[in-house]
Amino acid sequence: MLRMHPQTLRKYERLGLVRPSRTIGSMRLYSRDEIERLRFIKRLVDDMGINLAGVQQLLEVAAVMRRIQPLMHDDHLAPDIVRRRLLREISKLNGLLGL
Repeated sequence: MLRMHPQTLRKYERLGLVRPSRTIGSMRLYSRDEIERLRFIKRLVDDMGINLAGVQQLLEVAAVMRRIQPLMHDDHLAPDIVRRRLLREISKLNGLLGL
């Protein structure tokens, strides 16, 4: 399906890039989300030439962005609360990016 070598998958798991569930016999089970994540990683590495450290950073930035998105659309939160939360998440992004 993804044409990835099993050792590559194990390495990605060791690095924490993916976290497949396991069967009783310890066989790895990849969810649809994990498969999409693997496709994304493959594109970054193969097509864009990004190393695994860069991939880890991009995945962390993407996670922060996913946390920020709902804040932008939550009309129930007071503007100052939203602003503080966004600033906190932006600070995390800056830390991840070394800014």
